[in-house]
Amino acid sequence: MNNFTVILKKEFVQMLREYKIIWLPLVYLFLGMTQPIISYYLPSILEALGGSEGIIIDPSMAAQSGGEVLATTLASQFDQLGLIIIIVSMMGIVQSDKSNGMLAFILTRPVMVGSYISGKVVSNYLFIALSVAIGYVASYFYVQFLFTSIPLADLLTALVFYLVWVLFIVGFTTMISTIFNGQGIIALISIVFLIFCRMIVGLSPIIDSINPASMSHYAMEVLVVGSINKSVIFSGIATLLLTIFTLSITNNWITKKKFSNEQ
Repeated sequence: MNNFTVILKKEFVQMLREYKIIWLPLVYLFLGMTQPIISYYLPSILEALGGSEGIIIDPSMAAQSGGEVLATTLASQFDQLGLIIIIVSMMGIVQSDKSNGMLAFILTRPVMVGSYISGKVVSNYLFIALSVAIGYVASYFYVQFLFTSIPLADLLTALVFYLVWVLFIVGFTTMISTIFNGQGIIALISIVFLIFCRMIVGLSPIIDSINPASMSHYAMEVLVVGSINKSVIFSGIATLLLTIFTLSITNNWITKKKFSNEQ
């Protein structure tokens, strides 16, 4: 437990030195505020710019419910640019320790590989989850002011579902950062795979049941429909198991490689 705490503190200090503790919450705050403002003012902007050009404004755009707008924040902001930002902020989570010899140094001390990985993952997940929550709450306040209100139970349930998806993002990116050495290839593989997972949601109920990105879809469904899909239980369990699987690969990879100072 002591080793875990040391790694945890080391990660938070590193976030502070890299100013990540400042810029990541601000980025998500901006993403969260952007979607409700765009959704509210876009019809007026298009109408003003259209003039005699004959642009037709869909009345439903201005009549969106608060849940629909907040769901759009998750889909258009968090699952696109937000996802990329998470990956970029994490692509060196293990790779940087490998390249500068810190991983080899740490593992020559009485530090279990499990403590090292759990300290890395828990610290980064907690901070990213907090950043996502800040952006989510900011979006909610704008939605509450500009559109209709959202039941608190739906709001919190959707956030929990979405954070399960975020947990898989953290676990998968950690695994890729462990296996590969170049940050560019780490970012590319992680972005392509995770966005692909998000794109195939809805194609097949069987695929959805084991696709971690389905948790994001179920979060949006709660906000729009106001009810919980029963399939979310199986998808949630599958996502947690897949996250554990990625961390197991990470643990085994580091253990077998025995990262020596030659690396």
